Amino acid sequence: MDTREALRLAEEQDLDLVLVGPTADPPVARIMDYSKWRYEQQVAEKEARKKAKRTEVKSIKFRVKIDDHDYQTKLNHIKRFLEEGHKVKVTIMFRGREMSHPELGERLLNRVAEDLKGLAVVEMKPELLGRDMNMLLAPAKVSA
Repeated sequence: MDTREALRLAEEQDLDLVLVGPTADPPVARIMDYSKWRYEQQVAEKEARKKAKRTEVKSIKFRVKIDDHDYQTKLNHIKRFLEEGHKVKVTIMFRGREMSHPELGERLLNRVAEDLKGLAVVEMKPELLGRDMNMLLAPAKVSA
């Protein structure tokens, strides 16, 4: 259809002539209410953002000399975070002379990883940064 004819038709119907396929030969245009279409697009984008899953990085801090009950409590917190779909950064804090035994912190982080075997995947291996040793856990992919 001729461009002038399409414009006349769009004006008669009180609608807009919108170019939808500019690279086609000949270019493709459509008669529509552009403002209504744009509004529907924005509503759809907002809905998609609402449904999008946001993952946070939660943080749990341990000390090298941690009691078994405290360890279990923190492990339960980590399990809850992983079940909610969040990543967890596990940090071992060293004080004073504890810095001369980083293997104790690494052993503790490996114990955490072992206790969460089916629930979590180690995304970042234990690594020493200053006075802290960090490890990043991500939720394990559940095959359904």
